[in-house]
Amino acid sequence: MEKIGFIGLGIMGEPMALNLIKAGHPVAVLATSAAANTLTAAGAQSHPDSASLAAASDIIITMLPDSPEVEAVAAQIIDTIRPGSLFIDMSTIAPTTAIALHQLFAAKSVEALDAPVSGGQVGAQNAALSIMVGGSADAFTRAQPLFAAMGKNIVHIGAPGAGQTTKTCNQIIVAMTIQAVAEAFTLAQKAGVDLVKMREVLLGGFAQSRILDLHGQRIIDRNFKPGFKVKLHRKDMNIALATGKQFEVPLDGSAQVTARMEQLIADGHGELDHSALALLLEQLSGITPA
Repeated sequence: MEKIGFIGLGIMGEPMALNLIKAGHPVAVLATSAAANTLTAAGAQSHPDSASLAAASDIIITMLPDSPEVEAVAAQIIDTIRPGSLFIDMSTIAPTTAIALHQLFAAKSVEALDAPVSGGQVGAQNAALSIMVGGSADAFTRAQPLFAAMGKNIVHIGAPGAGQTTKTCNQIIVAMTIQAVAEAFTLAQKAGVDLVKMREVLLGGFAQSRILDLHGQRIIDRNFKPGFKVKLHRKDMNIALATGKQFEVPLDGSAQVTARMEQLIADGHGELDHSALALLLEQLSGITPA
């Protein structure tokens, strides 16, 4: 089996790498990662730096916070990655950055895929992520066994950058739906309606959604422990706004939700789950937390 080098063992990356190991894939990680001990205990090898990791791998996977971090790793491995290798970025980054990375690695006879994911920490832990992929059909076929170990809904979207553009659209829908649920729950709370009963009945109707189900329960439970942090979703929304500007598409709703996220971060809540949009709406509505 091909040797996998996995860089980025955060909330998402750690369970994704563990699922690759569980599926029998040989995985190597960076010894400097905070999760390195967990991965090596599960059977992973470790390397002291990205350059040596790339030199020893057939496929490199990155799962990092933003475009600059992915670009930094690419710069670190570009001289040691072997021709014929495959670079897979599963982070959420700008589509323009993804296209530039494809071109960078192509000059080294290395194929690249942009393969961002959706499904959050729970999806990563359960190997149930949706994976949207941009790049060549041959590279997608090569990566398919790895994607199958980490996700369930795996789609080759199209050319380089198509995966990241699709993820941008996903993040727009998620953000605006969380905002809708937060507004509805805040209105119901201010009017004295039982949120538990409201969520129950709405889940049986046309308003049903995974966000109403999961984040509605988070709001009821006051559980804002991050599955996906506000500050990371704000980053994704800025990518969406920049992409909209590039293609001259007005994204008015996206801009409004991004402004709410900016306010949450300014108030010191950037580390909370993105369902914490409800906290800001409660504050603006004069609701005192229980």
